[in-house]
Order: sequence, then structure tokens, then C-alpha cells
Amino acid sequence: MELKDILAISGQPGLFRYVARSSNGVIVESLADGRRMNSSGTAKISALAEIAIYTETEELPLWQVFEKFYAYTDGKPTIDAKSDAVLLKKTFGEVVPDYDRDRVHVSDMKKVVSWFNLLVGAGMTDFRLEKEDGTETDGEKDEAAAE
Repeated sequence: MELKDILAISGQPGLFRYVARSSNGVIVESLADGRRMNSSGTAKISALAEIAIYTETEELPLWQVFEKFYAYTDGKPTIDAKSDAVLLKKTFGEVVPDYDRDRVHVSDMKKVVSWFNLLVGAGMTDFRLEKEDGTETDGEKDEAAAE
């Protein structure tokens, strides 16, 4: 299971693994209970690999946030997403100290914490993305691309 295959679907709780295309959308499998369903082509579907968190200097890809949470919790689930706002902000601030406090809301933190706990519960331990050439990203920008 790779992060690029994990989807969030608006209006649906939890996360889903992409299975296949269908004639009127995509077939996905719930990470929580393994049930498959067809998600309509009109549903707003977001791949976790394309989501980032605002920081004071740049956007931090979600996979890097998950890596920080994984290191912070030693590979165990973190606090409950239903924890109070003060605890969520405190924990999120310890894991991502430079997150943008004006643009990252408690609801965003709840999603990140909930998604992290689901992924760890599903056995995911490596959140890094693979580049097209098969190598893994390390968070550094390609020097050649910058020239």
C-alpha cells in the first residue's frame, strides 16, 4: 500500500484505497473495514499524496507530516481526533512547530490525526512517495530542476 493510492472522498468518513476505474467513477476499498464501493465521478476525491499543510515558510507535503507524526509516536497511533482543540493544537505544534496558525484550522488537524491513525492501524509504516523513476523522495528539491 502506497500513499499515492490512498484517497479521501468528500462526504465519506475515513480513507479509501484506489482499486480500479469504473464506468461511472472509481472503485475504492475502505481502509477501516475493507468494504468496496463505487465512488461517483461527481464526488470530490483527493489523493493524500497531493495534500500539503501550510507552514510559515512553505507548504509541507502530507507524507512529511505523517513521517513526523510516526517519529513522534514511535510508530503508534497518536491522540484521538476527537480530542479537545487545545490538545490537538499542542500536539500538532510539537510535531509541526512551524505550521501556519492562521491557515491550518482545528478541523484540518483533526483530519490529519484521524488519517494518520487510520494508516498506522492499517499497517502503513512508510509514507514516502516514489518518484516516477522508482526512487523514493527525500523531501529535497532536485538540484537540476532548480537550474
